[in-house]
Amino acid sequence: MVGYPAERIYEEAGFIAYYFHWSHDEIMNMEHRERRKWCEEISRINRIQNDDKKENPFDVFSKR
Repeated sequence: MVGYPAERIYEEAGFIAYYFHWSHDEIMNMEHRERRKWCEEISRINRIQNDDKKENPFDVFSKR
């Protein structure tokens, strides 16, 4: 069985923590799909705030 890459978990956790300031335990206790959904939502919020006029360097999740 192949697990979820640790690098990706840290990327998602860092992204959510940076924007929402949630604790490590709150983020790490989420299911993978829930973490991904929050990352997508943060990216969506950033696109709206930026009026899609410039690329958001933190929008790493909408490109995958």
